[in-house]
Amino acid sequence: MNNEHRTILLVASRLLDYPDVGLKELLEEVEEFVQHTIASSTVKEEIRMMYRPFVTFSDIQLKELYVETFDLKTKLGLYLTAHELGDSNRRGAALIKLQKIINHAGFERVGEELADYIPMLLEFLTVAPENSEIERLKKRIGVALSYMKENLFENNPYFGVFTMLMKYVFSQPTKEELQQLEKGREEADLEELPYPIMYQ
Repeated sequence: MNNEHRTILLVASRLLDYPDVGLKELLEEVEEFVQHTIASSTVKEEIRMMYRPFVTFSDIQLKELYVETFDLKTKLGLYLTAHELGDSNRRGAALIKLQKIINHAGFERVGEELADYIPMLLEFLTVAPENSEIERLKKRIGVALSYMKENLFENNPYFGVFTMLMKYVFSQPTKEELQQLEKGREEADLEELPYPIMYQ
């Protein structure tokens, strides 16, 4: 994984995390990071396109957009095993296995998020060792991100984040892989309820 990939992953991780810090501070932090880590002016400008649509939002508007985009639609939830297994009771075992992958790589999960929280996994990939286990995890994340991108309107400011991730970092999954994702998911009894409910 090269420096550009790591930068895109970290920027995407910050943008896809719940915006509990001030937007101005977040964008200033991201801009400074991109300025110091990316040499190519072309790639730098493309990365800026990921967060430029958020400039006009107030902190409250961004939080409302975030909840509307990710918390109220199961097809856009930010939890990997929820995409893969849905409401299945197998999800608990999958979370334990994922936590072991993180621990075996020499890292400890911090905070209260579940081990399959996609923004956290994106950041994890920037420091994880390159081995077959991490490559499989990267493939799984890529399938979920591609699925989410297909279910997100292009005029949504978050669409550019998924576009950059799929263009530079993750390989495009096959039609069969996307179908397998659909088949493996067990639907919740109430489709429109957010799963899981993380934010009030």
